[in-house]
Amino acid sequence: MSTAPPRPPAANGGLPSLGAEETALLRLLDDTFEKWGVSAGARPMTMPPLLPTADLKRLDYYENFPHQAVVATAIDVDRRGEYCSETGCFPCSSLQPAELGLPSASCYAVYLDHEGREVAADTLVTVVGWCFRKEERYEGLRRQLGFHMREIVALGSREHADAHLRDFTDRITAFARALDLPLRREAATDPFYDKGGSKALLQRLSPVKHEFLFEDLAIASVNTHRNFFGDRCSITLAGTGEPASTSCVAFGLERWLSALTRRYGTWAAATEAVLAAGDRLQPAGPGV
Repeated sequence: MSTAPPRPPAANGGLPSLGAEETALLRLLDDTFEKWGVSAGARPMTMPPLLPTADLKRLDYYENFPHQAVVATAIDVDRRGEYCSETGCFPCSSLQPAELGLPSASCYAVYLDHEGREVAADTLVTVVGWCFRKEERYEGLRRQLGFHMREIVALGSREHADAHLRDFTDRITAFARALDLPLRREAATDPFYDKGGSKALLQRLSPVKHEFLFEDLAIASVNTHRNFFGDRCSITLAGTGEPASTSCVAFGLERWLSALTRRYGTWAAATEAVLAAGDRLQPAGPGV
């Protein structure tokens, strides 16, 4: 494995590519976080890369995040000749109506998948997916248009959703300590609630989102949604008929790459640090 400093990602509109070493470290991190979820009882699932805009609209996504939203559609084959070679773009007039959204977080698909269903009080799901956010600027692996997000999602009782965040706050803190990666935990604005409404006031009184920052970069977060998604998606808690509570733990994988290589200098050193941290956090076996 090379000990050379990481090459800067090409400036290509927030869509950098990853080489072999970067890809290996991204997979190692994702495997690590997925195993945390599975060891806690999470069921691995694979979600679709696109979601109907009508569904995201029902979840207030376009009210809360219009500045980050990205949508997709097909070409109107009868008007495809309107492609502009100067800008490299298809004008809106040559496209069909945009009925699909590119989600900004992996967990949206989990709630929509459970729509209209009853869940056990201790339900856990883990997913990884491509996520998309339109930003004012893009910066290497720190801030991208398209990136990978691993999430571990709790659905069920309020106690379960709260305990999920406590447990994974401890896991993230211990992992950062084992990595010698200085992270600070800060309350942040919750993306799932209207910033101007009564829920925003409740959030200020009792924060519902905390981020783990390396320098000024958030690389993980723990989020409680109370019964917001349970209510909007008609997900009910078994035996009660009440809307389920939900919470999620999220890891921006490319952002972890950025933080680790900034801390350790090379892909090789960063990879060795992750492997060593994983070994240190393994529970001791009998007689050890």
